[in-house]
Amino acid sequence: MIELLAPCHDWATLKAGIDSGANAVYFGINSLSMRMNAKDFKSKDLKKIAQHCHSNKAKAYLTLNSIIYENELKKSEKIIKQAKVAGIDAIIIQDLGLIPILKKNKMKFHISTQASASNSESANTYKKLGADRVILAREVSLKDLARIVKNSKIDLEVFIHGAMCASISGRCFLSGAIYNKSADRGECMQPCRQEWTVKNKYGELIYDNERFMNAKDLCTITFLDKIIKAGVKSLKIEGRMKDANYISTVVKIYRQAIDNYDKPKINSWLKELSTVYNRGFSAGFYLGKPTSKDIEYEKDGSISKTRKIPIGTVKNYYKRLGVAEIHLNHNDLSIDDEIIIEGKTTFLKQKIESIEINKKSVNKAVKGQSAAIKIKGTARKNDLIFKLSNF
Repeated sequence: MIELLAPCHDWATLKAGIDSGANAVYFGINSLSMRMNAKDFKSKDLKKIAQHCHSNKAKAYLTLNSIIYENELKKSEKIIKQAKVAGIDAIIIQDLGLIPILKKNKMKFHISTQASASNSESANTYKKLGADRVILAREVSLKDLARIVKNSKIDLEVFIHGAMCASISGRCFLSGAIYNKSADRGECMQPCRQEWTVKNKYGELIYDNERFMNAKDLCTITFLDKIIKAGVKSLKIEGRMKDANYISTVVKIYRQAIDNYDKPKINSWLKELSTVYNRGFSAGFYLGKPTSKDIEYEKDGSISKTRKIPIGTVKNYYKRLGVAEIHLNHNDLSIDDEIIIEGKTTFLKQKIESIEINKKSVNKAVKGQSAAIKIKGTARKNDLIFKLSNF
């Protein structure tokens, strides 16, 4: 069975990924991860993460994939030992210096895309070094992918959706040069997403306030069947800094596509994927080298026309009735509105089918009122409520 691998950074995103159909999740803790700006888990959470994943027949992969300096080797080994004891399934690395430590502790490991493995010889070399899986470079074409799989003796993983770096497999020095925040240490400040004015040595204007490095997001839903046919073992979604709604939506769509790839559904899948954060979609390197059409010049951030509008908070949840008592602090709520209930460990997404005020059914509740709504799942006091709205 092919694996669908989802990103997460907290309990809400972890549960959103698994509940939406992911077979595994990958995450960092607050150290030596390539997403140091994410609100990551702590090392004390590792056992609970593994238990939650395994109880849902999913696997848990810990990212330890930044460059490791000499004075961080002991710290790295401590994390590896904690992961082993906790029952984490594998650790994702790019630094070869961790391999002896991982092997000594009998911990499975995957080679990160940061290692830029782009051919079968590279993949097989990592196999000889003890790796269980190689995450291929994002620069691999669909044509080459089939050849690499055929000639490799190790499980291979590829990215299928999410943000793309303007640099080769994320090996960028621009953030470090400008902000002294290294991308290879997970601290990228994303200067590539900004507007730039560029002149040549003659003073001629090349780019004038354009985002000429702002790569669109990878989306493979239109040719996912070909990636699956190539024979990779894992399909990976990027997004360890995205919210639970993003992860839930993207995982759900790719789960549907993996289980039943129906070409007439592609347009509806694309439409739903476009409702969450995206910079426009690109095939990346799969169908050929990217061109100017794979750059989003106009806008910084998401081009999605769907927004989360704050509605209110959960005041009480009555489990036996499946009812949440809510207070509308910010906006109105109507029948058929699509809402998200989100908290530290909560993520629910559904349409409003009923609203009661003072035990009477109503079609709408307005700002300032309290109301009762039926929900599918468990909410918690002080969870936040949002309404999805198009603009």
